[in-house]
Amino acid sequence: MKKLLIVTSVIILVLAAGAAIFFIANSKNKEAARLEQIPFLREAESALAKGDLRGAKKEYQKVLENTIDAEKLKDTRKAIEDISLKLLFSSALDEGSTQYTVKPGDVLIKIANKFNTTVDLIKRANNLKSDILNVGQTLKINTSPFSILVYKSQNLLFLKRGDEILKTYVVSTGKNNCTPVGTFKIVNKLPNPTWFKAGAVLPSDSPENILGSRWLGLDKKGYGIHGTTMPQDLGKQVTAGCVRMKNEEVEELYDIVGTGTEVTVVN
Repeated sequence: MKKLLIVTSVIILVLAAGAAIFFIANSKNKEAARLEQIPFLREAESALAKGDLRGAKKEYQKVLENTIDAEKLKDTRKAIEDISLKLLFSSALDEGSTQYTVKPGDVLIKIANKFNTTVDLIKRANNLKSDILNVGQTLKINTSPFSILVYKSQNLLFLKRGDEILKTYVVSTGKNNCTPVGTFKIVNKLPNPTWFKAGAVLPSDSPENILGSRWLGLDKKGYGIHGTTMPQDLGKQVTAGCVRMKNEEVEELYDIVGTGTEVTVVN
């Protein structure tokens, strides 16, 4: 019996020692990875301080490629999304945009239609305070197509520009999983929408109008992406089938995407 106890104790000590060695080695690996990221983070912060958004984005992408820390991954993705949106709304040209010189007879809606973009995005990117254009004026125009992907199970909406996820939004989807799955298109856009509820017409300023400040209607009748008067329910499946967003975020999305934009909804 005594011999058995001794053997058992030795086994426990060996296992404990092995666990300790694994923990130390794992900690060292994490620390090494963290230290390796520091130059990239420093470079990213330095580039941001200089206003070099593209340089900062490149350094943050290096962090993504090298990090193993879940929290750091989350923070870095958020930083990249913030920078990507700032770049989109800036006059800085990138691989998804072009420079256009205003010609006689040009108006914003004509230019927007020509490049399949929106007037609001042109105005944001070029800091235009009015719709008046001058011949010879240069404008940054987005040329990369946008698309939207909605994950019902996660209550997340991803705005994509080409293959890149430009921004992630927390949304609400249909209760009992009733938001339809499939690929749709945005067919109409309305600011401050009126809600034509069964038996009532509720203007945008009515406290009973749940559509919020913007409506992006899909080619599936009765369904769309819209704002909300109940932001506390975002992240839940609570709607009658539509996708709800924060008002300030649906306004942002409204300015970026035009009619014809593809919207894919998956479980």
